[in-house]
Formats: sequence, C-alpha cells, structure tokens
Amino acid sequence: MFKVVAITGPRQSGKTTLVKVAFPNKPYITLENPDTRRFSIDDPRGFLLQFPEGAILDEIQRSPLLFSYLQEIVDNNTMPGQFVLTGSNNFLLNEQINQSLAGRVGFLNLFPFSLAEIKAYDLPYSENDYIINGFYPPVYDQNISIKEWMPSYIRTYIERDVRQIKNVTDLLVFEKFMRLLAGRAAQELNYTSLAVEVGVDVKTIQSWLSILVSNFIVYLLPPFYKNYNKTVVKRPKLFFYDTSLACSLLGIHKVEHLQSHPLRGPLFECLVVSEIIKQKNNSGSTESLYFWRDKTGREIDLVIDKTTSFIPLEIKSGKTIHDDFFKNLRYWLKLTGEKQGKLIYAGAENQKRSEGIEVISWGEISLFD
Repeated sequence: MFKVVAITGPRQSGKTTLVKVAFPNKPYITLENPDTRRFSIDDPRGFLLQFPEGAILDEIQRSPLLFSYLQEIVDNNTMPGQFVLTGSNNFLLNEQINQSLAGRVGFLNLFPFSLAEIKAYDLPYSENDYIINGFYPPVYDQNISIKEWMPSYIRTYIERDVRQIKNVTDLLVFEKFMRLLAGRAAQELNYTSLAVEVGVDVKTIQSWLSILVSNFIVYLLPPFYKNYNKTVVKRPKLFFYDTSLACSLLGIHKVEHLQSHPLRGPLFECLVVSEIIKQKNNSGSTESLYFWRDKTGREIDLVIDKTTSFIPLEIKSGKTIHDDFFKNLRYWLKLTGEKQGKLIYAGAENQKRSEGIEVISWGEISLFD
C-alpha cells in the first residue's frame, strides 16, 4: 500500500466528491482558500503538523512547498494512505509529485461518467446526444445545458489551469490551438502542419499537447508496433476524452448540426475510444491500446493488446451493417493470423459472425471485453 494516494483526472470529473465519500474520517482541506494557502506557504511544517493521522489535501499544487515536507512525514511513518492529494491542474500536480514524492504515491485516475454510469439517469439519448452533451457530472447532476456549461469550462480551464504553466503566454493562441485540435479528432497528428496553422514552432506544439494530455483533455493513441512486413505509419492519433469539449470548440450544439457534420464519424470514434479507456481504467486493466494503418490506407481503429493475442476493433458511425464494414478486419485477421475481431457501430443490433467477428452496438460498450 502507498503512503500517499493522488486522485487525478480532468477538472469537474468529481474528484473532490469521491475523496470526501471514500475517506469520510480524514480532515478535508482545500488550498483554494486564500487563508489556508497562506498558512501552508508561510509555515508548511506547522500546517502539516495539524494532521498527525493524515488528511485530504485538495488543490495541493497551489502550495508547492508542502510536497517536500510531506516526503519527510511519510518517510518517518509506515502507515499506508496517510495523505490523499487531489488537484485540478494535473500537469503541476504530477510535476511536484515527481520531484518530491516519487515512489511514495499511488495514482488513481477519475474520468467523467461512463455510459454504464450514466444509464442510472435513464435518459432517452441517442449516440448523437451523448456526443454533444458528453459525460461531465455537473451537466447531469445540476441539469445544466451543455451549450452554457462547456464554454465556461473551456474558459476556466484556459484562464486558470493553463495560465499557471509558465510556457503558455498567449492564451488566445492556445485557444486557437485547441480549436484546431478539435478539427483533427480521431485523426493522425501531424505536428508540423499544426505548428504552421497555429503560428508557433513544433516544440511548442509538443509542449502544449503534453499539458492537454496530462490534464486528461486529449489522448494520444500510439500506432501499433508490429508491421507484419508492411510499412506502417508512426504518428499517433488524437482523441478527446470527452466529445462535448470537441463539439463546443467546433461550434456544434445541436443534434441537427451533428448529423450532417463532416466530423460526425471521427467524433463517434472519439466517443467509443474514450468509453473503452474509461472501462479499462475503472476495471484496473493494464491492457495497452493502439491503432494500425499501413501506407496503402488500410486501417484498424483500435488494437487491444491482450498479452497472448491482439484484438482488432473497427468503429463505424453508420446505423446499418454493411459488408464493407468488415473489409479491414478481414484483411488484418488474414495478415496476422489472429482469430477474433470486433466491430462497434451506431446501430442497435448485436451479431456474432462466422469469421470470428463480433458486432456490438454502441449502447453495449459497457459489455465490451
């Protein structure tokens, strides 16, 4: 057991609610409070001595000096789970942990709701509704319109979290960068092309992406590492953890807009990939995820490393099953010698086909293994 537990995840995913429920007997302290933060900065040792049995320290990245003193405390005490750390700026939180508490901290990631969790609300939502509304808890708990909530979320994220990171000086350019990323959802990431459009160098693009990745805004899906005697692409694919953020950046606010939008397919792919990531995270799975594409354009949207086998997964936004959906899966199974494949699509019917391919409705992703 780790002496310190860090709960990470995107802003507004429910981290504070979780730690208060999971650790009801620990004192809860937020470093957002100016007086509390000042005390922790002026007298970090005295501040921590208030909590001989440990505590929940929320927004701890606001008081960086505490990390060094925490190291001294936990090294002199064998009790596991002494302190629980959370923060909305995961980039700064991870940076401080890596500097002072490396090897002493167990990390837990908390994402917004999954499809399985959201079913408790019994909403008559289609896949398009979920793509637009996303899964952030406040949208459902407080019944807030996503059109009103998400722009405020983006503004808060950029103005509060990004501003704290020293290598981001022009927030308007950073917002432009995020909007351009939304237009590249579920596509290969070309750093040079993006740098030209944003008007910064490639190193800046890579640095900014690291901020978004560490704060669980975007996910970079690596290419599959086995080429099976074919030349394969080596750039990652970009996904948004929550499609509502991408939709807001793209100006998509209604199902009618989404249905005819050229990015509906990529956004549906983002929805499916993020759900699989959540499912594997919530179950404690360590399976790695990849995509595969060769230079001729043949592609497998997701390859799941099962240790003893690789499961190819195709994602289709159509509601009617067509034979063309299986073309790349059949090719990949023949090329690799694997025996199983899966297809997730926007329709409602599940099927098991004779060639070892299982067809799964988007609404049944929670049953996906």
